Amino acid sequence: MARSTYFYHNNQSKLADKYSDLKQQIKAIYHQHKGRYGYRRITLALKNMGLVINHKCVQKLMQSMKLKSRIRIAKYRSYRGQVGRVADNVLQRQFESNQPNQKWVTDVTEFNVRGEKLYLSPIMDLFNGEIIAFQMERRPIFRLVKDMLKEVIDKLNINEKPIIHSDQDWQYQMRFYQQQLAERGLIQSMSRKGNCLDNASMESFFGILKSECFYGEQFNSIDELEQTVKEYIHYYNHERIKVKLKGLSPVQYRTQSLKAA
Repeated sequence: MARSTYFYHNNQSKLADKYSDLKQQIKAIYHQHKGRYGYRRITLALKNMGLVINHKCVQKLMQSMKLKSRIRIAKYRSYRGQVGRVADNVLQRQFESNQPNQKWVTDVTEFNVRGEKLYLSPIMDLFNGEIIAFQMERRPIFRLVKDMLKEVIDKLNINEKPIIHSDQDWQYQMRFYQQQLAERGLIQSMSRKGNCLDNASMESFFGILKSECFYGEQFNSIDELEQTVKEYIHYYNHERIKVKLKGLSPVQYRTQSLKAA
């Protein structure tokens, strides 16, 4: 064997040993979060554990172990035309917020299990991406949105009057819905017709939700799916860290921000 060949393989062996512990930690985090974390989020999780590591190194190690995060797929549409008053686009894609309960976004999405359907109506605070209220129904009835709105309004302080942004779906054009917002002093905002980018934050959440807990999974019933969605939203709020939140989950970020204030 050539001397250069021997030293090459010897060095490669040492390099593999050097990263063996790190690879096990990466694999543990990946499986703990059921394949939902890509290399950026795993890098943050490692840093939260006190390890100093470059994201490119994590990416290469994940590639060597064939660990890939889940892929997002597009959403259901329920627009039925104009049935009431369409609000202006007040939000104007300004998705950043420097305090809680300043800007909210909402929408409805559909799940289908063996021909049975489940509809989810969440509302997200753009301050930290937290899902602050949600409702689920087996049919896309108005109660789905009405009950969610009541739940979230009851959590507001008297001086909090956020913008609440949605698309132009029929639920948000209903007179009762708009009256509830007006009575509480909330500002209604709607995306332009057929423009999903105007509500990109909510679209992004639906993509994450479905790719991480629905697509590729097997559900025996709608009840089982409903319980899985509830558990996932709790996980998303309390455990799933975000790069833009400095490696914290939405609830951790909100709690830390309120303490600092």
